[in-house]
Amino acid sequence: MPVLNRRGMLAAALGAAAAGCAPVRLAGERPLRGKQAYGFGALEPLDLSPGNLVKITVCTRPVRPAGPRLEAQALGGKRIVHNYGHGGSGWSLAWGYAEAARALVLRDRPKSAAVLGAGAIGLTTAIALAEAGIAVTIHARDLPMQSRSARATGVWSPSSRIALSGAADPGFPARWEALTRRSYRRHLGYVGRSGHPVEFTPRFFVGTKAPEAPLAVPPPGAGGFLHLERRVRGMTPPWTERHDMPFPVDGSVRGGLVMTFNITEYARQMTDDFLALGGRIEQAEIASLEELARLPADVVVNCAGYDAKELARDDTLVPVRGQIAWMAPQTDRLYGTFHRNVMVLSRRDGLLIQETGGNDFYGYGDDGEAEDREEVLAALAKAAPLFAYG
Repeated sequence: MPVLNRRGMLAAALGAAAAGCAPVRLAGERPLRGKQAYGFGALEPLDLSPGNLVKITVCTRPVRPAGPRLEAQALGGKRIVHNYGHGGSGWSLAWGYAEAARALVLRDRPKSAAVLGAGAIGLTTAIALAEAGIAVTIHARDLPMQSRSARATGVWSPSSRIALSGAADPGFPARWEALTRRSYRRHLGYVGRSGHPVEFTPRFFVGTKAPEAPLAVPPPGAGGFLHLERRVRGMTPPWTERHDMPFPVDGSVRGGLVMTFNITEYARQMTDDFLALGGRIEQAEIASLEELARLPADVVVNCAGYDAKELARDDTLVPVRGQIAWMAPQTDRLYGTFHRNVMVLSRRDGLLIQETGGNDFYGYGDDGEAEDREEVLAALAKAAPLFAYG
């Protein structure tokens, strides 16, 4: 059953841009700067003036060392399907895991289902179930734009903190690849919609001859995170060396087009799609699996994210703190950079600045959600000189 729309790709071949569309320079000619064309269109410098800050948000990513939990459990005569623990890959993998959760639910041929959580995983799972003709109600403490998912970076990152290499089973990489490919195809269905909930925008990795020291070290015995991007190489637009960028740095620049989620609009459109399929949303505070099992539905799907640590008594869940500083949108310059471990991303719903710490263990084990303005100012001091051109 197709998703119903209430509202009506940006795409470019990066290889063609590098081979034939990039500006041609004569020997000795100075590089183009400012508003010139760079194969991606005009590259206006981003304005990172501290006065443009509008808010700071903190997101607790739910990392499960063995990988996301996707399994069924019987409790109190009710079948509970668990779908949580996606680390920093929640938005990217949401659709793939939603369809996999639906397959578990359909084994009992239920007529009704309750979904706990209205973040990226909860919304996509609810839509997938409603598409199968099931009467679905979302029960959530926080509505979509108040959930932790609303504070996410909003980029295609399906391997971000998805599992620890020493904890995931040998079959996990192959399962991850299959779900990643399914999720990517579903996201593509939102490209080109009015409001641009999903689009492809340029991203640049800007190096330096003096690498930034990591701000965190792995905990003893933690091993390392799985990095599985090579398994889906060729599915997304390629990155190439860029020699025509205006950034005033001494290192190399690589760039390409990356799928970007404008979360404000994407969450709204998914909510509209869910409601158009006959779904319902009820605000509720549910504190235990036993309480979850008492919901009036044939089957229940637990998409509680980090809250599953307490609700499902899952002590394997580890919080990873991530903070984003938000500036007012600069929609005439939609692109992003990564430089000195600071990510800057201009989305239609805001300009984001995030200190990444240099490795995946930055913020690992930290469930604090208080704002750290000093971190923001330090990140701005590292990133702002990148845009000192024009």
